[in-house]
Amino acid sequence: MSHKVSRHLRIEVASYDRKIRQFVPGYETMLGIASALTAEVKPGHVLDLGSGSGRLSESLLSYPEIGIVELWDIDPEMLEHAKIRLSAYGERARFELSSFNDPFPTCDAITACISLHHVPSLEKKQALYQRAYNALRPGGIFVNADAAVPTHGKEKERLYRYWARHLVASGIPEERAWQHFEEWAEEDSYFSLTEELAALTAVGFDAHCAWREGPSAVILGRRL
Repeated sequence: MSHKVSRHLRIEVASYDRKIRQFVPGYETMLGIASALTAEVKPGHVLDLGSGSGRLSESLLSYPEIGIVELWDIDPEMLEHAKIRLSAYGERARFELSSFNDPFPTCDAITACISLHHVPSLEKKQALYQRAYNALRPGGIFVNADAAVPTHGKEKERLYRYWARHLVASGIPEERAWQHFEEWAEEDSYFSLTEELAALTAVGFDAHCAWREGPSAVILGRRL
């Protein structure tokens, strides 16, 4: 598995934190909700999948009730960026050059933010959810903050129009906004909120949607 943010998003890694706010509706809200939900279970060990620049991990580490946050990413540039960002947290932040396909360690929480849309099919995503469920201790939580968009139909059209308006309001010309969607589709796969929750439920999670804004959503699964 190979993925580089700079190639996929056509941006420099140093500009990621600024550009992702242009690209993703409600990005800061997503981070706040995802980290607050995770902190509720007071996890000693959190696995952050596709951790990118480390922004979600930073939000997680701001909670004293959260112990270790283990950042996984397949992009060495982003992992190095995250190491610099989180240097003040010492041993509470750990870094692994690892992919979604690697075995998950036993942990108390698993998080992801704007990363799991790189899983190419619903079947493979459900398999990842099963591995997440199996890795979590009883009482653990899985939190995914990402786009949830149907593969076809009027709801897909509505959500993409909403998404395009967000990009335009963020300073991106409308024609370029739609070009971004075409470029991202080379690697990204989105599924409806209904499909996402059903996939979580099928592997044993008690699944819910905690928040939604346009295409963006925070979904969670609890291992009871």
